[in-house]
Amino acid sequence: MNASIKKILIPIVVTVVIVAAGFLIWTSMRVTGPGEGFVSGNGRLEATEIDISTKLSGRVVDIFANEGDFVQSGQIVVQMQIDVLNAQRDEARAQQQQAINAVSSAEAQVAVRESDLAAAQALVVQRESELDNAKRRLARTQVLSREKAVSIQQLDDDRAIARSAEASLTAAKAQVSAALAAITAARAQVSGARSAVTAADATIARIEVDIADNQLKAPRDGRVQYRVAQPGEVLGGGGKVLNMVDLSDVYMTFFLPETVAGKVALGSEVRLVLDAAPSYVIPAKVSFVSSVAQFTPKTVETASERQKLMFRVKARIDPELLKQHLKQIKTGLPGVAWLKLDPQAVWPETLSVKVPE
Repeated sequence: MNASIKKILIPIVVTVVIVAAGFLIWTSMRVTGPGEGFVSGNGRLEATEIDISTKLSGRVVDIFANEGDFVQSGQIVVQMQIDVLNAQRDEARAQQQQAINAVSSAEAQVAVRESDLAAAQALVVQRESELDNAKRRLARTQVLSREKAVSIQQLDDDRAIARSAEASLTAAKAQVSAALAAITAARAQVSGARSAVTAADATIARIEVDIADNQLKAPRDGRVQYRVAQPGEVLGGGGKVLNMVDLSDVYMTFFLPETVAGKVALGSEVRLVLDAAPSYVIPAKVSFVSSVAQFTPKTVETASERQKLMFRVKARIDPELLKQHLKQIKTGLPGVAWLKLDPQAVWPETLSVKVPE
């Protein structure tokens, strides 16, 4: 063999040896599976994503969280411009005070009308007394007139006085009715003024809610993934500002054939092994099994085609375990989910739970 061929073969042999050694090392490190009673599927770590969006259109004043920051539920992460809302609230408060003053004025009018009613009722009593007196006098005059003891003129005068007293009583009763109507109208004005106060209160409450909604808060504990908008931008209602992930709801989605998926029960134990950290085994439980097959042919006519049916399965990590390792959670990492089908089977040592300290 000449020297030129040796120069070509030696690098090839060295490369093959390195690749073979690397494959052996990787094979020895990865979890190969426990055998019968267990099944596996490939997947990626995922978490519930939440968009922090505006309720109303407006300008972004400031953003208090950067990509990668951990935020807590209720923490203010974005401040929208609220100058216009503050002005609207001041206007509503002025209208509220005006309505309160109108209530006081209307209530005073009710008191005045009630006083008028009392005076009218007293006048009715006076007119009734005068009418009664006039009738008694007329009766005496009529008796005396028949006896020729008084003149006809006196009789006519007493009759006129009686009729005048009766008319005065009718007028006094009309004043009572008018006073009652005035009281009803004044009380209606009080109700209207109070309704205006209620409306002003509701307007203030609504504006204050809008002001509070312009302080965008994190709905849950989690980590900010993206800043979609920047300070100074004007967004419409529902415009996205931040995207965050809820690190208390982390799971791996994988697929199993229909021959296996039918045996999987909710709550079944799962062990997750991530490619980035093969030395750790993370416990999880089945939280979802799809009732609809994926990768399904349009027509299933043969047994081989039926084996192509795959069902989506979700394995959720215990939230309490997640809370202990929030800063180590990285969504999107690929890995393998091992599922125990036989409840009596025992997890092998290679799949015993091993989590970071």
